[in-house]
Amino acid sequence: MEIRTLRYFLAVAREENMTRAAELLHVTQPTLSKALRSLEDELGKKLFLRHSFRIELTEEGALLRDRAEDLVSMADKIEKEFLSLDDLTGGELYFGLAESYQIRRLARGLRALKDLCPGLHYHITSGDTEQVTEKLDRGLLDFAVICETPDARKYESIPFPEGDRFGLLLPEGDPLAQKERIRAADLAGLPLFASAQSWEKDIAPWAKDRFRDLKLEGSFRLAYNGSLFTLERLGYLLTLERLVNTAPGSGLVFRPLEPELKLSFYLIWNKYQTFTPIAERFLEIMRRELAV
Repeated sequence: MEIRTLRYFLAVAREENMTRAAELLHVTQPTLSKALRSLEDELGKKLFLRHSFRIELTEEGALLRDRAEDLVSMADKIEKEFLSLDDLTGGELYFGLAESYQIRRLARGLRALKDLCPGLHYHITSGDTEQVTEKLDRGLLDFAVICETPDARKYESIPFPEGDRFGLLLPEGDPLAQKERIRAADLAGLPLFASAQSWEKDIAPWAKDRFRDLKLEGSFRLAYNGSLFTLERLGYLLTLERLVNTAPGSGLVFRPLEPELKLSFYLIWNKYQTFTPIAERFLEIMRRELAV
């Protein structure tokens, strides 16, 4: 199975049309059709359902699309890494990042690296711990930032120097805004928003016996999206401090939880990872940055 054939397959899956895919790939339609038939023969499965004006993936085709995207991404990453081995002024870095105001420290590190290596290109994926560690485990990322203690058997890590404080985001003028801190009893029966990860791993242990009285109205991976629902008074967002603008006039206020709930963040990478020169430089900078 060749990477080129997988690129052909992904183009057809994306365009759902053989003619358009051939044009984008700069190959003839017969060449593309022959390559896809060979791929189906090799796998022993039908990958497409061909209709009059469009092509639809079969279940087997959908499975291959997911796997092929990872394989092609990995092939591209390997190629770029080898091209950068002799280039001390540039290279590619791939990150998966949880949300935290402390990500600014990572941005500062990248700024310093960019000054040293103007040919640096970096790629950012946002997500929760499960999402980014899955990509890190598959070799699609060089580094990740997560908000739970990393598995020391799998990852090397550097802790961020501060903890992120959890609290409630609510509209200005809401009666709860009169409180300086929010207890679990204050939230009983209210429509609440949170990420699925924080609801189970952070809010449940914090609320203890009162957790059964809490109502998850909806879940958001990104705090900004949840804040828009809060502005429309659809519910209250349980989130980390400083992820959303709560300055006067923003329409939102933040109140910390009582007892205090803080999360620790870590920069992690695979334990037995072999770094490119640009990744080594980045790690050297971040060891200094996170030691502050």
